[in-house]
Amino acid sequence: MTRTHTNGPTARTWRNWAGTVTARPEHTLFPASVEELAGIVRRAAEGGLKVKAVGAGHSFTAAAATDGVLLRPDLLTGIRDIDRDAGTVTVAAGTPLKRLNTALAREGLSLTNMGDIMEQTVAGATSTGTHGTGRDSASVAAQIRALELVTADGSLLRCSERENPEVFAAARIGLGALGVITAITFAVEPLFLLTAREEPMAFDRVTAEFDQHVAENEHFEFYWFPHTGNCTTKRNNRSLGPAAPPGRIDAWIDDEFLSNGLFQVACSLGRAVPATVPAIARIASRALSARTYTDIPYKVFTSPRRVRFVEMEYALPREAAVAALREVKAMVDRSPLRVGFPVEIRTAPADDIALSTASGRESAYIAVHLYRGTPYRAYFTAVERIMTAHGGRPHWGKIHTRDAAYLSQAYPRFGEFTAVRDRLDPDRLFGNAYLRRVLGD
Repeated sequence: MTRTHTNGPTARTWRNWAGTVTARPEHTLFPASVEELAGIVRRAAEGGLKVKAVGAGHSFTAAAATDGVLLRPDLLTGIRDIDRDAGTVTVAAGTPLKRLNTALAREGLSLTNMGDIMEQTVAGATSTGTHGTGRDSASVAAQIRALELVTADGSLLRCSERENPEVFAAARIGLGALGVITAITFAVEPLFLLTAREEPMAFDRVTAEFDQHVAENEHFEFYWFPHTGNCTTKRNNRSLGPAAPPGRIDAWIDDEFLSNGLFQVACSLGRAVPATVPAIARIASRALSARTYTDIPYKVFTSPRRVRFVEMEYALPREAAVAALREVKAMVDRSPLRVGFPVEIRTAPADDIALSTASGRESAYIAVHLYRGTPYRAYFTAVERIMTAHGGRPHWGKIHTRDAAYLSQAYPRFGEFTAVRDRLDPDRLFGNAYLRRVLGD
């Protein structure tokens, strides 16, 4: 097997965004067409090499790691088709979400909902269950209307609700276990405006009013600052306009200077001198003032994330979220832990995807983070113990310790997914250590 579309040695070390995973594949290949990709898959199978596709590396787990063939989709990008009558866009799998969002906006279109960063490729984001927050609108994968993937025998399989529906039910969040996605068709709608209202709120108030805030807003989320009783809330709702984006200077102060530049300094100080973390948290939790602005969706939903971190996130039954968060706060308050990153809480409606963290139940997400390089195991282990006691489902792309024995009980349709995998990839061409742990052999 030869390396394509690149120069230099065939093996190189790959690292994910957070630096939590490294891999040294035997080959790193950049296919320029679906046909070329299919040929690579066939030759890898013949040569006994595992195959994994990787996007932007924003997963904190080893979902894409391999010592065999690592496929980079950098050349498989762009919009293939926009069907305005059907309300869909078909996009190549390696397209970064930020390019999709800006291209759709130029066409007067938008996804209905999205996560808070847009650096990932569309295939990487959907395969691991990337989501935003929403009362009625669900994850990015729930907006998929069709997809195509190259399976272990090198053939191209298309699926939708009407074509190969059992594969479609699994492959929208497929963890890279079913094949290599080559294109995705998303539902889109005419471009709209959102008004974002951001304001500080006390922890006791926001948790007491959580259900009310979720019911009254199309998109509600909040951040709690550990070692304080302070939160920042964000409510996004559709607006008739006019557009009123933040001023350039105000946006730079909030989104770059405070949320990235100054926060980077605070994180570095907290990592070097943990005793300073509570004082820094009290200052940081009061630094961002209330603001209201109106803009197109991706400019409201997403924000730059330049401070690198590690993250664990669990989806809980929505009715359990407040109790679980209060347990996390009590645990932090009585422990020697020093937590310099806010805890993020979001929601999602139930969906019908086999391995979606919101599969079959209305969900709330509790995400914990620490600055990259900070020891995280004690904190994450303590939080994970609380999450699993409430029936939590770990985000597939974020740090967790759960295995197939736990996950098969957490997901009623787990067996449905593994049956599709057994049919499409019986020899585990697309397998790796992470998939063995979370899906079993």
